[in-house]
Amino acid sequence: MSDPLFVVVVVACLAVVVILMIGLGGFAGGGAFNRKNSNKLMRYRIGAQAIAVALILLYVWLRN
Repeated sequence: MSDPLFVVVVVACLAVVVILMIGLGGFAGGGAFNRKNSNKLMRYRIGAQAIAVALILLYVWLRN
């Protein structure tokens, strides 16, 4: 946990999980929130996931 890049990777992964949970909650609830925000949340999740994967690859590359 003393490695700052590892902490950034963990935070990025947690951000993906949070966005995914908000999206799933909106999808399960349906209604106006889902109609208004489902595509936007999916795009945010994909972007956050791409950043998290890039950070994971950077971490592995720098540590090996």
